[in-house]
Amino acid sequence: MILPLIIVKSDKIFTKEHPIFGAMTKIIEGLAITDIADEGRGIGRWEGKVVFVKHVVPGDVVNVEVKRKKNKFIEASVLEYTAFSPHRIQPECKHFGVCGGCKRQDMDYETQLFYKQKQVKDSLQRIAGIENPLLENILPSQQKFYYRNRLDFAFSDKEWMTREQVSNKDYVTKPALGFHVTGRFDKVLDITECLLQDNVSNKIRNFVREYALQNGYTFFNRISQEGMLRNMIVRNTSGGQWMVMIMFKDADKSQREKLLQAVADKFPEITSLYSVVNTKKNDTFFDLDFELYCGVPLITEKMEDLIFQIGPKTFYQTNPLQAYELYKIAREYAALHEDDHVYDLYTGTGTIAAFVASQCKHVTGIESVAESIESAKINSELNHISNTSFFTGDMREILTPDFYNRQGYPDVIITDPPRAGMHPDVVKVICNSNAKKVVYVSCNVATQARDIALMKDYYRFVKARPVDMFPQTDHVENVALLEKIN
Repeated sequence: MILPLIIVKSDKIFTKEHPIFGAMTKIIEGLAITDIADEGRGIGRWEGKVVFVKHVVPGDVVNVEVKRKKNKFIEASVLEYTAFSPHRIQPECKHFGVCGGCKRQDMDYETQLFYKQKQVKDSLQRIAGIENPLLENILPSQQKFYYRNRLDFAFSDKEWMTREQVSNKDYVTKPALGFHVTGRFDKVLDITECLLQDNVSNKIRNFVREYALQNGYTFFNRISQEGMLRNMIVRNTSGGQWMVMIMFKDADKSQREKLLQAVADKFPEITSLYSVVNTKKNDTFFDLDFELYCGVPLITEKMEDLIFQIGPKTFYQTNPLQAYELYKIAREYAALHEDDHVYDLYTGTGTIAAFVASQCKHVTGIESVAESIESAKINSELNHISNTSFFTGDMREILTPDFYNRQGYPDVIITDPPRAGMHPDVVKVICNSNAKKVVYVSCNVATQARDIALMKDYYRFVKARPVDMFPQTDHVENVALLEKIN
């Protein structure tokens, strides 16, 4: 049976025979993709509306099926490519298009950088209201693949099946160890190869999956909350150290140790091997106790002449080589003097504080996570840094005029908040700090631009430089320099 489709072309609607089974479907034909949006989507335009389409590259021309139509935008999916973009390349990963990460693998790297730079400029103009922002060229990543030092994997008793697997009547579904499918906490895509971390990570993950299946370990079901194996985290350093953490739901100690010993025997290069039991209904682990099975408790990362210790709960930038470049830009923008007092807001484990401490009089770091502050103190001691002090608490409660009076007012503020940006109350206190400079490091240029707009009566935007920390994705870091308005 062949059903007629409604073909939407220019300003006309007409029917065309097409072998699709189901209800009448609206089609936009010959849609030119001219820009990109978030979540791996491309942008086309039809009758004054923005059309969002996945799996396209600017320069593609496609026929698309309308999935959802709103007043100002349309969401659609590709039916056919009628012309391919000159910027389109063959993705390297076998899981591309199904896995939720690396959504830009089908776009050449130079074009990725172009659109990341454009994203930063557009946000500063549109959100921050800066007419012609001075933007230095984006800093490319030294590595386009194998740049991450941490990957988080999930176990599932039933894998997420691809279209090919669903259409294959002979295919038998199996348990999975891999990544959550975008937007689905309960669905996991089985990953056999990931190009984001050194290949040792692939070998460890694939061994754990096969050993568990062969020895009767059950994989977790996030609906029923049953199953022995729940999560696995693999971390490594640029110096070749490895930390593996396996999260169990209800396996007894002998079962846990049997698996852990098998992993230790197979991979003697593992520096730290941990287990943790999580019986909660969520996968968060910061409130859980990790048990060291073998090896040393901590691994270490180096940056210039500094050493940073990393534990199972420690936050550390996931692209260490590029993090070094990011911090160098922040330090350059700060242009510190030996008598400067620096405030390092959202200091984490104190990496930026340690990185700039030798060039100023004192660094005061503030962070809401107590474990991170303890790591920051240890890192300062480890590197024989004596001119830092760290405080734990909510930034809105810690950073007050009274705190300034007790601790001393800052000459320079370096702030590196989470993706949500800074609370308006924090922005207000920064504006009243009288700091001569604010260096704003951000992983979300939209919230960064919003905060810069809130500061415009106190600080003027000087310049910014984007840094590509995550090739093959839409994410971009940005360092902005703001100066006090006299």
